[in-house]
Amino acid sequence: MDRNIILTTLAAAVLGIAGLWLLLSLNPPAEPPGPPQLPWNVTRSAGDHTQVFGLTLGESRLADLRALLADQGKLSLFVGADSGMTMEAFFDDIVLSGLRADWVASLQIPAAQLDAIYQRGLRITSLGDGKRRVSLAPEDAARLTEAPLHRLTYLPWKRLEPRDIAGNFGEPSERIAEKTGVQHWLYPDLGMDIARDPEGAVVIQYLNPKDFHTARTRLLQAASTAEEPEAPIELR
Repeated sequence: MDRNIILTTLAAAVLGIAGLWLLLSLNPPAEPPGPPQLPWNVTRSAGDHTQVFGLTLGESRLADLRALLADQGKLSLFVGADSGMTMEAFFDDIVLSGLRADWVASLQIPAAQLDAIYQRGLRITSLGDGKRRVSLAPEDAARLTEAPLHRLTYLPWKRLEPRDIAGNFGEPSERIAEKTGVQHWLYPDLGMDIARDPEGAVVIQYLNPKDFHTARTRLLQAASTAEEPEAPIELR
């Protein structure tokens, strides 16, 4: 191929990339109006509910979370080894207020309704340890838009040092260490648990304060068992 043709082709490619970069810089991803929604801005409502990201657990709906994240997420029903069921919405690679994270929302749904959704499920996938994931029928997924948020799990992509956690979230009321090396920073007044592994990967869970005592008790029981857990302990 003629050298001039090669140079012309390369120049066109460079100009195209530069144009795309300029377009993206002039049109950055839209952010929700109002103040930044940051994971450490956590409060309690007058009704004793945890408030974070402009959402109120137990009151805000799945529709509110979808509007905040500008993403529909993926709904799945999870069945535990003890046959307990939870409905969760997963949101992958979300950038909010300049921070990139994955999100998981547990929905507040009566047990009888969960059982009916299970019976109508399209596909069941085994996850090991007796756990299963159920794909929802489209009509069931559509009806869950107004389901209240029960718990939020926020998984930042950035690894955090202990000083980062203390600097942004403050010192915890209590720390509980797992045998795996994962350390939980507990903030019971805010209904918040920050779990950090030795490499700095962090999982932040938000739940209402009234549910925190039960979650803490289960965490203590799991952390004190003779055998090491096979997976990071969650406040479920």
